[in-house]
Amino acid sequence: MSVMSSASIKKQMSPQASPNANISHRIAVVFPGQGAQTVGMLGELAKIYPLVQQTFNEASEALGFDLWAVCQDDAQLAKTEYTQPALLTASMAIWRIIQDNLTVEPLFLAGHSLGEYSALCASGALSLADAVNLVYVRGQYMQDAVVGLDTKMAAILGLEDNQVMSICEQINDDDAFVSPANFNSTGQVVVAGNAQGMDALNQHIQCMGKKMVPLKVSVPSHCALMTPAAEALAPDLQAVKLLLPQIPVIQNRHAEVEKTVATIKQALIEQLSHPVLWTQTMQKLSDKHINLLIECGAGTVLSNLAKRQESPIITYPTDKPVRLTKLIEALS
Repeated sequence: MSVMSSASIKKQMSPQASPNANISHRIAVVFPGQGAQTVGMLGELAKIYPLVQQTFNEASEALGFDLWAVCQDDAQLAKTEYTQPALLTASMAIWRIIQDNLTVEPLFLAGHSLGEYSALCASGALSLADAVNLVYVRGQYMQDAVVGLDTKMAAILGLEDNQVMSICEQINDDDAFVSPANFNSTGQVVVAGNAQGMDALNQHIQCMGKKMVPLKVSVPSHCALMTPAAEALAPDLQAVKLLLPQIPVIQNRHAEVEKTVATIKQALIEQLSHPVLWTQTMQKLSDKHINLLIECGAGTVLSNLAKRQESPIITYPTDKPVRLTKLIEALS
């Protein structure tokens, strides 16, 4: 497919271009987490939609530094405390483009890890200023929690969830620690732990003839090693103004829509030190007869994971003009 001109894209994205877009679609929107970032992300969209720069300017003002400049600097963007607000702001910029130019009424929202904050922001539960400040300190707390520790994360391919959990339990002792961190899809579980635990797990996985792929991350997210970060974040979350979402948000902790502000906040706190239940979240969307997913944010991580689920749902990434065009065609 050829890349369309900005005028053509804007014309196609007008609500009048597809007045019956949602009649045959049950739509959910999902928001990516850390690992989806790339230097210069949303650069192509920024040339067409002023909303991109406007959204980054709003976030930069709330944070007190130039977040768009961070996105152009590989070394800065790689730091967890900068990665998180950058990805959230990218997601919100795309969300605003979609809201302004398409008739899309999602039945559910969900976000992978950090993306949960993007989902809550898109739902109206959090302001952009509060959201970027929360994930900025969240990144700092996560980094602080493992100062002086040798930690790792990796993806295990080809094993069932319960097999991974059982192996981790066998390995854990006074010196070695490893734990499931993300249940991402059928046959893919991300694990986190200290070096001793991860090395022992790798040996075990190799003996089984399966594959363990190291991840380039600076912190072991979503495991007990993040308990200090969860404890540090709790006062910030309790103090922030959070409303009930206008669109239901399926949260990572229990793969459920939390019903009160208190339980939403508690799920966000516990999310840091407990696994992301993404496989279960995707199954819930399938059970709700969702038949079209929009990945609202940088990259295609969640679109790729959607293909691996037991009940795959067609998913459209949106971080480039050509990808937005494919979404428009699907809705039309």
